[in-house]
Amino acid sequence: MSERTGIYKFRGQDAPIVGPDIEIGQAAPEFHAHTLEWEWIPVLASTQGKVRIIAALPSLETSVCDRETRRFNQEAAGLSKDIAVVVISADLPYTQKRWCGAAGIDQVMVVSDHREVEFGVKYGCLMKDQRILRRAVFVIDRRGIVTYRDYMPAMGDEPNYDAVLAAAQKALEG
Repeated sequence: MSERTGIYKFRGQDAPIVGPDIEIGQAAPEFHAHTLEWEWIPVLASTQGKVRIIAALPSLETSVCDRETRRFNQEAAGLSKDIAVVVISADLPYTQKRWCGAAGIDQVMVVSDHREVEFGVKYGCLMKDQRILRRAVFVIDRRGIVTYRDYMPAMGDEPNYDAVLAAAQKALEG
């Protein structure tokens, strides 16, 4: 596994990242994750035929991740049913399920990368020392091609929601 430094800050310190960054135009790598019910699923195959917005988060238990997930859940309610929003973190499914229930999250698919951190490695999001994901957002078209990607440079940075939603709409129309 490739390890990179100097690209991400965690609590003001450099955090080694495992895996290569995803590039626009490449085929999105399939990855498995646990659902809230502990089902081990191939996430892209389970949303095949849809445009996917995938939001990687460090933990739903943090204020920025909480705000981001609530925002994507709110936005998803108004999106085409041909757009799937997937939120992924390394939180255990127990924690995710409890948090989603308390937050009223019902429009996005929340999955856990805790077991294998397969997503984290394949998408260049795994913070090695903390074993959590760095914040990033990807849009994958119906054919499985990455059409948008944005890696946040630090823990507290949020994605450009308007740009993500515009990229998903463009992928839906293309």
